[in-house]
Amino acid sequence: MEYDSEEIQSFRDNHKTQFTASQFDDVCKKIASAEELAKEDPAMLELVKEELKTLQEQQTFLYEEMQHISAAAKVEDEKPYGVILEVRAGAGGDEAALFAEQLAQMYLQYSTINNWPYSTESESRSSSGGYKEGVFEILHPKVYDDLRYETGVHRVQRIPVTEKSGRIHTSTASVAILPLRRKPIFEVSPADIFMEFSRSGGAGGQNVNKVETAVRLVHKPTGIEVRSQSERSQLKNREKAMTLLVARIEALHAEEEAKKHASERKGQIGTGDRSEKIRTYNFPQNRITDHRLKESWYNVEGIMGGNLEPVVEALKAATTEAVA
Repeated sequence: MEYDSEEIQSFRDNHKTQFTASQFDDVCKKIASAEELAKEDPAMLELVKEELKTLQEQQTFLYEEMQHISAAAKVEDEKPYGVILEVRAGAGGDEAALFAEQLAQMYLQYSTINNWPYSTESESRSSSGGYKEGVFEILHPKVYDDLRYETGVHRVQRIPVTEKSGRIHTSTASVAILPLRRKPIFEVSPADIFMEFSRSGGAGGQNVNKVETAVRLVHKPTGIEVRSQSERSQLKNREKAMTLLVARIEALHAEEEAKKHASERKGQIGTGDRSEKIRTYNFPQNRITDHRLKESWYNVEGIMGGNLEPVVEALKAATTEAVA
């Protein structure tokens, strides 16, 4: 059996297949030695024939084992190990900003309930104290499966605390869930990235505003822009910014593909478009309605307090049924 020399070399270079590759190489040497012996002394052919058969079976087994390990590692590398959660205020002024912060807290509390570690990457607050924008990193292999269908526009209907006449206002906020992968699906060319450094703003240690640790990246083909200043070193901020940039590019591509093939995808929950209105939170009626499922839950305070599991499980079940 012929084996691809480049593929074998890749197995030798991969730390997950190096040991099996060394066993494969040992078997190859034994096969070569046995074949050489038979060539030099034809009388030895019958003696080494059975040994060659056993060695070749071992060789095939080890080769297939390396392929299996490599394929499994590729799947694991492409599986999201966490997400970037982005929440932005939409229409509705200060009330929209307050709602955006409530949404962010709902997801972070859900993460706390599930023991998923998270960190704040950036915050931009309105004059009311709510979020113009909040960006968070949540790390756990399960988080993407649970929150992937939260991307879209969320709408709130309630009486703002500043409303004296008791009128119900409608405001919106958008949510984006961006998967983080160890091995990105898309390769981004360094030539396509504009990079600049600046001093980090806000409170921090003695050196936080003296050294240019904040990093801003712009992906020229798409115009996507990201900034990272949560870490103390320029290198770490650069790594975080690049991770976020790749995640946003992937999300944009996925969104475009979802739109393109929406009519063909039976298992799709909504369009995957962050401009799609997916859910309404009606406080006066204590009702949350997911427009994709056409299903409602009567526990606004509980769900917004982090008890999101009924909604998450309903979305998962709907996806499974649609695919089946």
